[in-house]
Amino acid sequence: MGISDRKEREKQEMKKLIIDAAMRMFVEDGYEKTSIRNIADKIEYSPGTIYLYYKDKDELLYAVQKEAFSKMLGAFQQHANSRSPWKRLEQIAYTYVNFGIKHPDLYDLMFIIRAPMNTAEKKGDWENGDACFNYLADTIRECMEKGLLRYTDPRVAALSIWSMGHGLVSLQVRCRFKVMELSEDQESQMINISIKEFLRTIKA
Repeated sequence: MGISDRKEREKQEMKKLIIDAAMRMFVEDGYEKTSIRNIADKIEYSPGTIYLYYKDKDELLYAVQKEAFSKMLGAFQQHANSRSPWKRLEQIAYTYVNFGIKHPDLYDLMFIIRAPMNTAEKKGDWENGDACFNYLADTIRECMEKGLLRYTDPRVAALSIWSMGHGLVSLQVRCRFKVMELSEDQESQMINISIKEFLRTIKA
């Protein structure tokens, strides 16, 4: 292995060390309470070392968000892989909601708090969400090609299905289901029924 290859490997290893520590601290302590210095102390390096790779906390959070999306994509690939596009669409819907409910703090970083999008705006795009969104969009296109959906515009279909899932997760992770005075088991049942009924209404 050449010097440049070794340096690149060491760089990637250091970035992974920083991202893993930052993700744990953002999840356990919250984004606002976590500082670059806290993360540096956690990995036993100086704050200056982190600033060699990320210019501020927003940029670091953006990298953490990318890792979170990688985990969601892995969940799709594991649990939403049916050869039938309609069955796969169902699997995506349930997997998305279950992932968000199981990982509420990651979901916060991915879809709710504003900070990582500051970096996305500076970059001019938001590639972190591309792979997961395309997984949904490609499945929707397959469904539409087979006449399985009521939608005529795949973008509207994607937005509607995504919004349904996001709404359920957001209500649950922010404890807004309390207004319905449901037990934990009833909440889970209500969420699954809501997904099932929504999918039934959009199927051609």
